[in-house]
Amino acid sequence: MAYVIDDSCINCGACLEECPVEAITAGDEKHVIDADACIDCGACAGACPVDAPKEG
Repeated sequence: MAYVIDDSCINCGACLEECPVEAITAGDEKHVIDADACIDCGACAGACPVDAPKEG
């Protein structure tokens, strides 16, 4: 199951560079993960300073 970014996201962009399949985009208030592109690797979760990415 793909990861999702919850409302604790501070829009810092730390997750963007860690995603090997470029499934993350910057939204207006938080970053968003494309569920169809996500390979469930967890790299984004490891990079996030506020633990916003969660297994969906």
